[in-house]
Amino acid sequence: MRLVPVTSLQSGMKLGKKIYTEDGLVLLAAGVELTDKLISRLCQLGIGYIYIEDALTEDVHVPELIHEETRLKALSVIKREFNMVPKGFVSNRAYHLGAAFGQMMESILDDIGSRDDTMIMLQDMKSTDFSLFDHSLNVCLYTLVLGLANGYNKKQLLELGLGALLHDIGKMQIPSHILQKPGKLTDEEFKHVQAHTKIGFEILRSEPGIPLVSAVCALQHHERLNGSGYPNGFKKDEIHEYAKWVALADSYDAMTANRVYRPGLLPHKAVESLYAGSGTLYEQSMLERFRDCVAIYPLGLTVTLSTGETGVVVRIHHQIPQRPVIRVFKDRNGQEVPPYEIDLSTALSIIITDIPGIHNEMLQRG
Repeated sequence: MRLVPVTSLQSGMKLGKKIYTEDGLVLLAAGVELTDKLISRLCQLGIGYIYIEDALTEDVHVPELIHEETRLKALSVIKREFNMVPKGFVSNRAYHLGAAFGQMMESILDDIGSRDDTMIMLQDMKSTDFSLFDHSLNVCLYTLVLGLANGYNKKQLLELGLGALLHDIGKMQIPSHILQKPGKLTDEEFKHVQAHTKIGFEILRSEPGIPLVSAVCALQHHERLNGSGYPNGFKKDEIHEYAKWVALADSYDAMTANRVYRPGLLPHKAVESLYAGSGTLYEQSMLERFRDCVAIYPLGLTVTLSTGETGVVVRIHHQIPQRPVIRVFKDRNGQEVPPYEIDLSTALSIIITDIPGIHNEMLQRG
């Protein structure tokens, strides 16, 4: 499979991976032949890039963090349970979240734990704008990968996973016209959005089956090391370690998701943006762990090397994902050549210098 910008699609190309709605339903199946009408529709939906079938990379398969059945079931449970949280929850608690999500977390951990090369990969293409339900699941998955890499035991992973999954549940109490506003929020609107951290904590802190430390993730995931975050302006060690992991995953998923006003960033640009906050917004050691867990250059991505050659990412090393294997198909003069591979983990003098075909508007946060 090859990852290509939607703007570079041509009629007759075949879809390499499914495209989903925000509810997890399949909008377009893998193998569908693209027409001009479908390509135009993909552009209208704000999707920046998709996987297509490609003879050069027919052996490239993009693994999923969890099984499709697990993902669809999880999304269904998240949507149902989030929508069951009543307005005015303080005096009318539901006491259902712990029971609903405990078993689901076990299934997710079983899926992730069964993989030998668990990494944060570019997720399935979505046809709609940012979804709270999908975002909650992604943040949970990413955070669990980080927790595993950090050596957490099962109890810690369950606490962390629940905190990540439920970190934004307070947004269910925020008016949708504010959450979905494409332009800059007014000061009053931003205060409404900021309130979701305290609301989420209040929803979760007395829920049976939800550890208090998981509720703290909802409260603190927008706090930052230098005190510039909210709701309390906590600094450094005042912020719980779990909440710091959730903050990284939350920011990364928000940046790589498609929005009405901009396509999602590619992983390497999102990681660059996170690193701009190293030591001020995020812990440097956590950023380093995060970088080592992310497939910065996704499988199937076309890249230009410092040698001038052009190729496709075909394999990613779990230990050093920033140094993948590149299948070269054009020489430094732009002439097509019989494919050969360069392993950047051993060819240390060669680096990736460009992502051809990805327009500036796809690489900059709009």
